[in-house]
Amino acid sequence: MLAKRTSVTPPVQVVFPESVWRDLHAHLFPGGDVVGEHGAVLSAGVARSGRGTRLLVRDLFVAEDSRDYLAGKRGHRMLSADFVRNCILKTRDMGLAYLAVHNHGRGHMVDFSTVDMASHDRGYPALLDLNRGQPVGALVLATEALAGDIWWADGSRTGVAEAVVVGSRVGRRYQAPRPKAEEGDLHYSRQTLVFGQAGQATLSRLKVGVIGAGGVGALLVEYLARLGVGHLVVADPDRVEHTNLPRLVGARMADAGGWLTEPSRPTWLRRLARRLARPKVRIARRSAVTASPRMRFEGIEADFVNADVACRFTDCDFLFLAADSFQARLVFNAMVHQYLIPGIQVGAKVRADRDTGAILDIYAVSRTVLPDYGCLWCNELIPPARLQDEAATESERRRQRYVDDPLVNAPSVITLNALAAAQAANDFLFMMTGLADPTADNGYRIFRPAKRQMSPHEPRRDAGCLECGLSRASRRARGDAELLPTRGVATG
Repeated sequence: MLAKRTSVTPPVQVVFPESVWRDLHAHLFPGGDVVGEHGAVLSAGVARSGRGTRLLVRDLFVAEDSRDYLAGKRGHRMLSADFVRNCILKTRDMGLAYLAVHNHGRGHMVDFSTVDMASHDRGYPALLDLNRGQPVGALVLATEALAGDIWWADGSRTGVAEAVVVGSRVGRRYQAPRPKAEEGDLHYSRQTLVFGQAGQATLSRLKVGVIGAGGVGALLVEYLARLGVGHLVVADPDRVEHTNLPRLVGARMADAGGWLTEPSRPTWLRRLARRLARPKVRIARRSAVTASPRMRFEGIEADFVNADVACRFTDCDFLFLAADSFQARLVFNAMVHQYLIPGIQVGAKVRADRDTGAILDIYAVSRTVLPDYGCLWCNELIPPARLQDEAATESERRRQRYVDDPLVNAPSVITLNALAAAQAANDFLFMMTGLADPTADNGYRIFRPAKRQMSPHEPRRDAGCLECGLSRASRRARGDAELLPTRGVATG
């Protein structure tokens, strides 16, 4: 008979980097027709939001059979006291959650036995005290299922709603098979022929963040809304300008101030019109709700790098970085690894000679950023000198002849933006619906349309990186225990 636990409200989710999940699964299910029982411990960061609590798996401590995982006194098998003590001290010192893991059999359904639950009753109150208020608990796995029993500092005890594996394909495991997705909205009938009703239902449950609502971001919002994503959060501090209109999807002349900005108007009137122009996130909202009236849209008219803005993205299921500042790259990169959120950095660039205007290079990029595949720091895409430049005041940048000064108009064309945005949206779609080819690489994509070239680039990963690395000091999977490198501290 299945053991009973309290219902999960709000839901608890356990998030695994693909590499940890693969190693854990290989240890618990080493192969063959007979499945023996094996054990391990996981450390995990904790992230809380209005959507629930996520336990972000950081480290795997494998219990060696016959030494760390022994015949039990009351049950079948148990972790040794020395192994438990060593693991709980490591999680305590890191401020992380402690999760003991073992396996049962094969199949798509699993739960703890009554003997398992009784052992939790005996041991977990003491472990909770040792872990200084951070949660402790247990996971039990079948080959295609996962269940949990999580103990919290306030005395509550909950199950696990789902486990998410973040990699080239985002996989999900549940305690029992989910009900088959019902026939959905006919509006999406053509695309469900590609990824099915279950895929469409998955998209409808996702919260996706889009950082930047300019030329690339506006296209991404349009694509995501038409795909049926259920919840979008979009941040951009800028207002529409006339020069944006050729490449800002959904923008109208009136959004940029209309006739008030014509050269024949007085300077004061043109300046006022620019201040009253419509914020870009409102254009994004208009496009999104037109395409998908039932979706939830959060538009934030502020810079993503501000702490109060960034904190609204930390419970997203996926992130798109479509802002061109290096500070935004810094925060996005940290968020991907600290909260185990898959993301893609997207952009297009036309490099021109500053003096002659001659075109030097034309390219579009789509860079997938995942916990196991290297980060923007490792690949020298967040130059410290450029971060320092962006932190300078406007007058300081002018004195330094800062190349990317906002008064210098950079070349931009909507078709280049579309090239990058379409690749990124397709990668997101295939990753989240399980259609991604498991043999495909996760490298960056650089498009040079003038040469009709697409160049893959394999990202590097430094094991000692303080963002994505495996060292004790890295922010990987730390969740709410680590501050993001934002401007200021969140007040909410």
